[in-house]
Amino acid sequence: MTAGKTIMKTGRTSITRSVLVTGASKGIGRAIALRLATEGFTVVVHYHRDENGAKETLRQIMEQNGSGRIVSFDIADREACRTVIEQDIEVHGAYYGVVSNAGITCDGAFPALDEQAWDSVIHTNLDSFYNVIHPCVMPMIGLRNGGRIITLSSVSGIMGNRGQVNYSAAKAGIIGATKALAIELAKRKITVNCIAPGLIDTGMIQMEPVAIEEAMKMIPMKRMGQAEEVAGLASYLMSDIASYVTRQVISINGGML
Repeated sequence: MTAGKTIMKTGRTSITRSVLVTGASKGIGRAIALRLATEGFTVVVHYHRDENGAKETLRQIMEQNGSGRIVSFDIADREACRTVIEQDIEVHGAYYGVVSNAGITCDGAFPALDEQAWDSVIHTNLDSFYNVIHPCVMPMIGLRNGGRIITLSSVSGIMGNRGQVNYSAAKAGIIGATKALAIELAKRKITVNCIAPGLIDTGMIQMEPVAIEEAMKMIPMKRMGQAEEVAGLASYLMSDIASYVTRQVISINGGML
């Protein structure tokens, strides 16, 4: 696969802290990107296929007087990730933060789950931890100014979910990797934390009304979460005041567990 490239930059130039947000063309990723832009970060808006969505995210960042640029690569493609990230860092400098948000689902009962469904979810959701974060770490350490790494798991990664054995496995793996990396980077003043959302209304949920009704029974707050609520948590973890918070898995699920 041909590696993508940085395609756009705009906004303020005085901001020195940049944050890569994967899957920022829509949903939770977009909400996080927009929130971090309001906090003064230069946001590196990542997308794979949805270029128009990424441009819309950047447009909204510009609209709120923020700063950002767009990069494109497949998070499951190790070579593409490394090539684009290294090129972007060479031009613009090391990232202060990374939000590893992008992921996919391919649900199905395990007895009928084919190899492609298993492999695609594991390669995309779990391998991307290494593919995206690894090329960012040494430059981040080189800044000698600390840093922030945030991963996105899921309630499925904590408690499992019927029809999502592949997704649950990948998201559980993200939790383990996050905790281990946090230990390694703590002395560098780089925090590594995981956000585990529950049912979040991003406008793209493909669930039958009866399934949503059943899900509500498991949520004490009796509603879905909003992407902006997840973004608020990410903003805190990216902030200076969260410098003593690391190796944590923080659930945001309305009390589901």
